[in-house]
Amino acid sequence: MGEIPLLGEKMPSFEAQTTKGKIRFPEDYKGKWVVLFSHPADFTPVCTTEFVAFQKRYEEFKKLNCELIGLSIDQVFSHIKWVEWIKEKLGVEVEFPIIADDTGQISQMLGMIHPGKGTNTVRAVFIVDPEGVVRAIMYYPQELGRNMDEVLRMVKGLQTADKYDVAIPANWPNNELVGDKVIIPPATDEKTARERLEKAKAGEIECFDWWFCYKKL
Repeated sequence: MGEIPLLGEKMPSFEAQTTKGKIRFPEDYKGKWVVLFSHPADFTPVCTTEFVAFQKRYEEFKKLNCELIGLSIDQVFSHIKWVEWIKEKLGVEVEFPIIADDTGQISQMLGMIHPGKGTNTVRAVFIVDPEGVVRAIMYYPQELGRNMDEVLRMVKGLQTADKYDVAIPANWPNNELVGDKVIIPPATDEKTARERLEKAKAGEIECFDWWFCYKKL
């Protein structure tokens, strides 16, 4: 298995053949968010459901300035025939590119091949920001399809955290404690802790305690 890039590190650079032509990643996507995801194989049921689900949400991703890129170790000819089949049989046109990593070089580099789960790529997800930095990584086994609404939520959450310098609670925007509000980073000194409680008394923010404050955006 390859060396997995860590959160906060630059995404390794590579060139690849896709169903939409050759790309240089992440250079060609500078200024955009990207969800790069691998699937075990073309013409398989779970992968087909995933591609349909991603495509159904493609416009939502694009509204977030986020592009989708698929990948497997199949050849580009297989990718092309598969997306043709999806369009013909299921009425869904896959508009985003799919990388043909038939040498397995990219998959090895990104740690997408887990020998204990076979020779195909597992269901990996890399969320990369406009500067080419890895912001989130997820791995799913072949037998479990991904939840695309969660991937979409993650992109929204990361963008919100960046824009407002806040943290995102569990199940946001439907958190069990604070609803759709966001978390203010904890105070790291006594002065800020006191100021937080004063702001809470004034109704500027809400707090359970000085270390757990939140607000509506």
